[in-house]
Amino acid sequence: MSDDTYCSRVFTPAGGFTAGIEGPGVDHEGNLYAVNFERQHTIGRITPAGESSVFLELPAHSTGNGIRFDSARRMLIADYTGHNILRVDLGSRAIEVFAHEPTFHQPNDICIAANDILFASDPDWQTSTGQIWRVDVDGKVTLLESGMGTTNGIEVSPDEKILYVNESVQRNVWAYDLSAGGEISNKRLLIRFPDFGMDGMRCDVDGNLYITRHGKGTVAKVSPTGEVLLEIQLHGTMCTNLAFGGEDGCACYVTLADEGNIEVFRTERPGRAWQLRHK
Repeated sequence: MSDDTYCSRVFTPAGGFTAGIEGPGVDHEGNLYAVNFERQHTIGRITPAGESSVFLELPAHSTGNGIRFDSARRMLIADYTGHNILRVDLGSRAIEVFAHEPTFHQPNDICIAANDILFASDPDWQTSTGQIWRVDVDGKVTLLESGMGTTNGIEVSPDEKILYVNESVQRNVWAYDLSAGGEISNKRLLIRFPDFGMDGMRCDVDGNLYITRHGKGTVAKVSPTGEVLLEIQLHGTMCTNLAFGGEDGCACYVTLADEGNIEVFRTERPGRAWQLRHK
């Protein structure tokens, strides 16, 4: 482990994104994307060389949140105001509605399995409740669980046998057994934090969860057994989500709502999603 491992630094200038900065996601070529660059309803792209620009203008009724990429290298975006999962061809930048569900509260974060089955958290912030959905490869939407707390961060374990979901307001992280077909069972509490909130979370290849502690300005590294291994201190406070990238998958990018920018720190092991794209 080098001296700068787990030491966060500012990656993009403050104020480049709105306070709605979320996402983020890294494509197969190492470009980093996050929502609401310069203004709402956009997707920003930061190249490996650090050049930032508006990559995409979303329809006026759509606002992005979580971003993932499927095995065909298409971008998937949780559109919480349009109640959609959008799909984007990176070459043509054509946008299509991959899945629409009128009973979505506001699809927030998404994660994806190796077989391209998608899972979405769906909080209702006004009532502090939430749901979990599965979106199959044909765009069919299935409700997996309702009556939860404010579901937010969501992730699949590296062996694809566990689905993790957190509840921001209630500060719980739940683990479910996950079948190959996307069914969940055996719900159990992985960890409950005593203070602050949570937002996005992602796994590394060893199954450790990296969880943004919204309001605390840290990222908690949590083992598969629910032990807090360490907390990475950020410069900003309102951390929203994170993604792994870089040449070796060990660069962890974190979006900050209060700073309107992205920070980055080095990890010891690559992210699960990065490994999935580079197999």
